[in-house]
Amino acid sequence: MLACANVVMMATASAPSPIYPLYRERWGLSVTMLTVIFAVYVVGLLGALLTVGSLSDQLGRRPVLVAALLVAATSTAIFWMADGVVPLLTARVVQGIATGTATGGLAAGLVELSPRRRPQLGPTTTAVGTSIGMAAGAGVVGLLVQSTSRPDVYVFPVLTLTFVVLAAVVLTIPETVVPRAMALASLRPRVRVPRDVRPEFFASVPALVAGWSVTGLFLALTPSLVSNVLHVRSGAAGGLSIAALFLANSVGGLWSVRHTARLATLLGAVLLTLGASGLAVAIAVVSPVVYVGGSVVAGLGVGLTFNGNLRAISAVTTVKSRSEVFSAVYVISYAAVSLPALAAGLAAPSWGLETTGYLYVGFVGALSLGAALHAGRAVRSEAHRRSDTHGPGKRTSQRTVPLLSALHAPRRHHSPKQLDQDLRLPCRSGPARFRGAVFEDPEVA
Repeated sequence: MLACANVVMMATASAPSPIYPLYRERWGLSVTMLTVIFAVYVVGLLGALLTVGSLSDQLGRRPVLVAALLVAATSTAIFWMADGVVPLLTARVVQGIATGTATGGLAAGLVELSPRRRPQLGPTTTAVGTSIGMAAGAGVVGLLVQSTSRPDVYVFPVLTLTFVVLAAVVLTIPETVVPRAMALASLRPRVRVPRDVRPEFFASVPALVAGWSVTGLFLALTPSLVSNVLHVRSGAAGGLSIAALFLANSVGGLWSVRHTARLATLLGAVLLTLGASGLAVAIAVVSPVVYVGGSVVAGLGVGLTFNGNLRAISAVTTVKSRSEVFSAVYVISYAAVSLPALAAGLAAPSWGLETTGYLYVGFVGALSLGAALHAGRAVRSEAHRRSDTHGPGKRTSQRTVPLLSALHAPRRHHSPKQLDQDLRLPCRSGPARFRGAVFEDPEVA
């Protein structure tokens, strides 16, 4: 049910994007106003993340998620009744508040409800669900745009009803957090990452910014680029191009499970660089086919980097701070979505969509290249540490022999904390050797 709520929330975030050209014709909006409408969503979202994003760590996952889903239903109802720019801006702000309130709790709940033997399932479900939702919202609404001039009359009533039903169902799921007293001071805007999580968190920032900047390009400008620069007149083209990015994003998220978190981030950053290059070539040669190809490659990169980063950060968080840390991740991510897109919207009237598209894609490519170099250094460092502790031909690491002796010693010499520290090996092959060498002993197991 949490995965379902995540998918629907993200589908709602991308659903208005294919309708923007229709709003532009209906109410005479400019490209700048369209990007402002997109950006105010992120303003509401960031405001919620900074104030109530960690609320589920204190009140529990369930009540916060129910409240967020009902606020989301309110936003889609406002979309449904919108008859001008002001209701549209209001709907986007309320939608951002709902998403920001739910995001941390959804990500944390998915981690906590994952099977113990598959801890990576929670971050993977979060990353893949986010991209599937974005793809579904943009793709379905894009097809509706092709067949009707008022897709909003069909989309938003269905989403409103869906959110109300989800809120009722979420009331029945298990609670994973013991509620504790909350002070009003905890609602002061802040972004806090525990000291022991900071190294992994800051190492993830370059790839997060690069991947989510691509997302901002597609959600804010791609429908206009496809129509006015690539000269594709189909109403569905903008939504389907967004869907292509996010479907590839889903595949990238699933693919990342086959690799370590650091390697997934490296592969994703390389693909982001290649995808940004493809998008630039597509604008230069006016080729929709090349644009779709660049979208798919960039989407794979976004999925790999986002999933890899979530897994790396999730591995070093605890239940007491998990929602707060994930909220900080999304603060960085959505700032990367909105600020470059807003800057591009402001530049487009003066420089034109084509030049703005080049600059935006160049910005994404530079970020992606930097993220790839950073991730490459991290992978090399990890490989050096592995070679230092596991020389060629050795059956066990330098830590294995004393640990084997320690584990077979009487239990009273081992506190749970010390045993937990001893079992944190710096390589993937270590735990497999311990299962064979130690954990077959029933007493130790």
